[in-house]
Amino acid sequence: MTEKILVIEDEVRIAQVLERGLIYEGYRVDVAYDGRTGLALARDNPPDLVILDWMLPGLDGLEVCKRLRSANDIPILMLTAKEEVADRVQGLDAGADDYMVKPFSFDELLARIRALFRRALPSSHPEVLHFTNLALDTGTHRATRGDRSIDLTAKEYELLDLFMRNPRQVLTRDLIFDRVWSYDFGGESNIIEVYVRYLRQKTESEGEPRLLHTVRGVGYVLREES
Repeated sequence: MTEKILVIEDEVRIAQVLERGLIYEGYRVDVAYDGRTGLALARDNPPDLVILDWMLPGLDGLEVCKRLRSANDIPILMLTAKEEVADRVQGLDAGADDYMVKPFSFDELLARIRALFRRALPSSHPEVLHFTNLALDTGTHRATRGDRSIDLTAKEYELLDLFMRNPRQVLTRDLIFDRVWSYDFGGESNIIEVYVRYLRQKTESEGEPRLLHTVRGVGYVLREES
């Protein structure tokens, strides 16, 4: 079945360009011009992906993103005129999976949509990765530590998957940026630190020994405590 995309964008011209272009590419498209209408559409007619503007009237894009993310793991691509690294980090922290700054290339937008859909697809060869008592199911995208189940966001899953496939290897910041985010945040971004902190909070919530360690000045490594 053709994927459905929900566009939440208050600039009518941009929304119409997106709607026409996405329909031409074969997607089904719903459009909302404010955050509350967008949330209602997402609830009543669940889409496969959301394109979300940051600067919306009333309920802004960050709040819409948080509410969408609290309900499910639908891919969210955020559009905004804000281009500072701190703004990108804030958008991703709210739950966005990707981020584009206006004005943007429609071809690049399509490429990022395709990438998000690929990431959202279940693995064609699901497996369960193990490291000590931590396990990651690549089919369900759920983790466990011992008998405890751990819910992960899409980005948390991608990051943990990278570590689980490279145990005891120090992964540099550049490598992590390339494998998990696929684009440059700039050398001063703390987005990796933010997501490592999220994973630590979830994998250590019952007081378990730390598995994700910082290698100062280099990156991070998944290993047992010394």
